Amino acid sequence: MNKIRLIISREYLTRVKKKSFIIMTILGPILFAALFIAPAWIASMEDTDIKTIAVIDSSKVFYNRVDSNNAIQKRIADTDYIKFVFLENTTLNDVRASFAKSDYYAVLHILPSITYEPSAVHLFSEKQPSFAVKNYISSSMEKELKNQKLRAAGINDDILKSIKSDVSIRTIQWTEDGKEKEGSTEIAMGIGYASGFLIYFFIFMFGSQVMRGVIEEKSSRIVEIIISSARPFELMMGKIVGVALVGLTQFLLWIILTFAIVAGVKTFAFPELGTKNAQEIVAQQAATQDLFAENLPEEAQLAVPQENVEGIESVFKELESFDFGIVIAMFIFYFIGGYLLYGSLFAAIGSAVDNEADTQQFMLPITIPLILAIFVMMNAIQTPESSVAFWFSIIPFTSPIVMMVRIPFGVPFWELALSMGLLILTFIFTTWLAGKIYRTGILMYGKKINYKELWKWIRYKY
Repeated sequence: MNKIRLIISREYLTRVKKKSFIIMTILGPILFAALFIAPAWIASMEDTDIKTIAVIDSSKVFYNRVDSNNAIQKRIADTDYIKFVFLENTTLNDVRASFAKSDYYAVLHILPSITYEPSAVHLFSEKQPSFAVKNYISSSMEKELKNQKLRAAGINDDILKSIKSDVSIRTIQWTEDGKEKEGSTEIAMGIGYASGFLIYFFIFMFGSQVMRGVIEEKSSRIVEIIISSARPFELMMGKIVGVALVGLTQFLLWIILTFAIVAGVKTFAFPELGTKNAQEIVAQQAATQDLFAENLPEEAQLAVPQENVEGIESVFKELESFDFGIVIAMFIFYFIGGYLLYGSLFAAIGSAVDNEADTQQFMLPITIPLILAIFVMMNAIQTPESSVAFWFSIIPFTSPIVMMVRIPFGVPFWELALSMGLLILTFIFTTWLAGKIYRTGILMYGKKINYKELWKWIRYKY
């Protein structure tokens, strides 16, 4: 046992002192923190450039002249940053000739056939218009055309206003102690996808490190010296566990630093979240808006800016609602279990060949389950309770990836216990199997190994 500890210590210290380990330990938390911060940051950002769009409405459908004050009543409402100017007694060629000198962002030309021809709308500009502008114009025009058809059918504006409805679904879970806990399906999907993909990445990255380390020691004949002091099985286990501890150290550092960065950004970049909750801010905005709403035209009321603090607050609240303790604990278990299972097989492959080029024929049986797990993971994100997701989260060769996708959605205890138990039993079996291959292959040189030869090594009795 003391020899295994020495080998573990050597493998661990050699790798944590490498520049690549230090660089990835620093860059990892920054990238992960960006995944948490990006939704809140994006929610707080708006395009503040005012875009003025000239409108030539040849159909006379989207504006009416009000005789009392000779003003144009727009049927495409302005927003905070998109303004529409309806032009009369002018042609498209006239506007095009003076477009470069004007402040117009684009020219919207509506043909008379708009009521029966969907493509009778053209948007002209010197550069490609943004998706947000194009989408707002099309949705506004579609809504107005629909409303005009409803008015023609005898439905007045009061009824049209009363049937407008917005639906925002809140997901609330009933816990075993009878309490309610608000969650987010979208964030559960994100956490599950990130966890599953990280385990896939770690298994390949650290498993290949074990394989390359074994090949390097074998090709340089260093293993002949080491094997005189330690048994082959001790050498294999020491190498596998040592690399596993390197990965676990890096992961724990990533977790601590990521949460520290997220907490720091939340405190300094969004200080209002710590002093007021979203409901208070929105209530103050509503009260202010009500004071002026009566004196504003309908289009202006629609254009009153809404702060994005509510969206930012909801993102952080939904993140806080998740039990990250369980997610992290399960991630560590499935990372260690999945790595030890595949790491032993990677070590066996490394001991059976003389160089990395010869590993390709043996890598296929190992990579197929991992790649298959990634495809099932994509399906499990959408339907975590499906039979496919269930079985692949139980099968040990795919469970480390697929089960991590299901955990944020909630998994019954018996399914989790069954998956963990089978993973432990399969790891013990693969370690025994890899040990028999390693014991013979580590000192085998100059011979091309095939599956028949591996089977002979497995059947050897010592």
